[in-house]
Amino acid sequence: MVVRKEAQPREFEAAMAAMRTATLRPEIACEEMPAPQRIAPYATALSADVTVEETEVATGRLILLHDPDGNDAWAGGTFRCVAYARADIDPEMINDALLGGVGWSWLTEALEAHDAPFAAPSGTVTRVVTESFGAMDEEPPSAQIEIRASWTPVATPSGVFDVRPHVEAWGELLCTAAGLPPVPEGVAIMPSRRGQRGS
Repeated sequence: MVVRKEAQPREFEAAMAAMRTATLRPEIACEEMPAPQRIAPYATALSADVTVEETEVATGRLILLHDPDGNDAWAGGTFRCVAYARADIDPEMINDALLGGVGWSWLTEALEAHDAPFAAPSGTVTRVVTESFGAMDEEPPSAQIEIRASWTPVATPSGVFDVRPHVEAWGELLCTAAGLPPVPEGVAIMPSRRGQRGS
């Protein structure tokens, strides 16, 4: 899961511990996965699937990068979140001119809703259409939306730095992209089934 095997910086270990305390919806099966190497001195990663009625409707990854020396591209921060989300959508939505902007707003609104302050966001929203031909021409068309984004998590105005709400916002992004209705206000979210993918 972690790029370096020698002793990690204390702030990185604290961030990893905070990631593990995130509460995700029960439709999300989340587990730790190998982090990409050579992007940053330290990295950790999560992968997740959203399953509804035994059908996978969305999948994603969240990578937390850490460079103790900071990075100019990270708005001067020492951490950077890199997220990926893919979900099935109605093929009729694929030509909606507003789909890209709406998909991006799912991320920013999730971060704001979870009180996850951030800086220097960037990313893309991609529409993917699959059509079948020949021996497979009876397969109906399918469509997906893919959201790739990165942002710098920052401390709250009171000076508290916590990665946990960023993980929870990513989980909400996955569920929103999959078309799940939001959890009603005041309803507690039970922890997800970590380590049980697609079950």
